[in-house]
Amino acid sequence: MALSIECQQRPEKVNPRALRREGLIPATLYGHNGAESISLVVDHKTAITMLRSVTVKETPIEVKIPHLSWEGEAVVQEIQCHPWRRNLYHLAFFAGKK
Repeated sequence: MALSIECQQRPEKVNPRALRREGLIPATLYGHNGAESISLVVDHKTAITMLRSVTVKETPIEVKIPHLSWEGEAVVQEIQCHPWRRNLYHLAFFAGKK
């Protein structure tokens, strides 16, 4: 089963808490263009569904960013959650080769 997720570029100067209240999770994509990174947002329900079948740093995911016309394979590098509430705070993706 191939996993894929569609992300949007994160608007600048937007507080991550405000994004979470709107049902969006802040995320970052590393390694897509050398040392550069992209700030993204992912729908909370989509992220939770995807994370149920992902192993961190192992499972390849097809990441699509329509606004930047970028599409490629990545792995979930890091998942940040609240310590006891287990609310999802942030995702970090690491891009592989296209």
